[in-house]
Amino acid sequence: MIIHTSKTDLSHSMHSIVELKGVKCGYRCGYCGNAWGKASYGMWSHSMTVQDYQDLIDRGWRRSGKYVYKPIMNKTCCPQYTIRCHALNFNPTKTHKKTLKRMNKFLSNGEMPVERSDGKIEGVLEELKCHLKPLSSMLQRTVAIAAGKTQSFLAGEPMDSAHEEGVRPPPQDLLKIDHTDVEEFTTSPDTDSKSTAHLTPREDPAPTPPEKTLHVAPKPGKGADPNRPMCRKAKDIRKERRLQKDEQKQQEGASTSVTPVPLKSTSNQPKLLEDFISESFPTDPLHRLEVKLVPVSFEDPDFLASFEQSAALYARYQMTVHGDSQYECGESEFKRFLCDSPLEAKTAPDGPDVGYGSFHQQYWLDGRIVAVGVLDILPSCVSSVYLYYHPDFSSLSLGTYSALREIAFTKQLQKQSPKLSYYYLGFYVHSCPKMRYKGHYRPSDLLCPETYVWVPIERCLPHLDTSAYSRLNEDAKAGDAQALRDVGRALVLHRRAVMPYAAYARKRKGSSDEKDAEQYAGLVGQTCAERILLYRS
Repeated sequence: MIIHTSKTDLSHSMHSIVELKGVKCGYRCGYCGNAWGKASYGMWSHSMTVQDYQDLIDRGWRRSGKYVYKPIMNKTCCPQYTIRCHALNFNPTKTHKKTLKRMNKFLSNGEMPVERSDGKIEGVLEELKCHLKPLSSMLQRTVAIAAGKTQSFLAGEPMDSAHEEGVRPPPQDLLKIDHTDVEEFTTSPDTDSKSTAHLTPREDPAPTPPEKTLHVAPKPGKGADPNRPMCRKAKDIRKERRLQKDEQKQQEGASTSVTPVPLKSTSNQPKLLEDFISESFPTDPLHRLEVKLVPVSFEDPDFLASFEQSAALYARYQMTVHGDSQYECGESEFKRFLCDSPLEAKTAPDGPDVGYGSFHQQYWLDGRIVAVGVLDILPSCVSSVYLYYHPDFSSLSLGTYSALREIAFTKQLQKQSPKLSYYYLGFYVHSCPKMRYKGHYRPSDLLCPETYVWVPIERCLPHLDTSAYSRLNEDAKAGDAQALRDVGRALVLHRRAVMPYAAYARKRKGSSDEKDAEQYAGLVGQTCAERILLYRS
């Protein structure tokens, strides 16, 4: 069946139209610096429906402006795995909480943190901590053996309850712990390691006969003072003080009211991400931060009014952070890269109030733009495209802060559109340490490059530690559910007529392009091949 249509009809239709650019190999990799290591497959998108793009990114595709590309995973030097975060179940890490607290302090009193790199370096530090934990356990075991405590240590008796189950690394750990955040962890009640070191878990310490007890006073300046009580942990002191305050409040309430005041629970209930973010907006701040979402459209008055300021911020960011020349980040490049989008804006009855499409989430500080997050709002996710910010505020970790705000924004949209529940962070590159920070937004999944199913990142990391490229899906029998079955059913746009590829092949004169069509249809999948119009001249 062939459908003839006019150019005007196509421009207003809800069809995706793409033009093949083919395989691009042997160009510079921005992750490892290999001058000839990168390989990808690309196509130019004249228009794209949000559902088609959702299906494409769920097969490993990604856009840069209107150019849509897919890394050739088993050939490129640094395989790029699509990563998504479960926004509804997201748990902020200690680093994430510290980022929000730093923003709170800055807004409250203008306190600017010491200059630091963004969340990428912090992600590397967290990665280093994870690798040091086993070393800490080995060190603890070695100390136990050297002290003659092998039997009790191997029997399961902790040398120090503070180290139990890796809750905190030992004092010898090279990465010092910020003790202001220690009470986020819960540990078992403390025990005296000195009195129980030689006992199995079920034994009690046997009393030592008084006549055999030796009291040797330590030399001045050395050892513990026997006349003073043993040191207690700050965490336990804080817990005891909270209990005393609660009991005092209960007693005061009982003396003034017949109704008893219940004891406040001492269990640390985890805060929601929204709670941490709301705390970053004090009632009487020194600085005011406002977040605006504007659609990427020159017909939108807010986008148009802020365009020049936003473009200037982009140029400053690119030149300062990435070392681009002024020519490389001019207004035309800004438009091509971050303003030209193939996505067709759309609203739906079951969709979010802001609709679907491409947006700029602008961060206004005291009346000027200091950061912009470029987002695509799709049927199942919010997809992060890019972020640029004012370099003077880099110490506030705006990359991490904006990602947390975007996760919270995803949760907000999910209340309006239940199936919109994921936050896509782009590509996860395990072979590039500075890109591993994306794996700390959990729970998260990586996309299997062969079967296109989502695999929890915890199951992927052991494979990626062994090889930069991995199938990820451990089911050897699993295959691609959208694998190409019939290229003849792929839709083609030829001379303003929409037709199946089989009909186009019969009309085509000259050499066959069936191999190109099969490669394209195999990469986009059978369903997308039957929906997207492949332009053929």
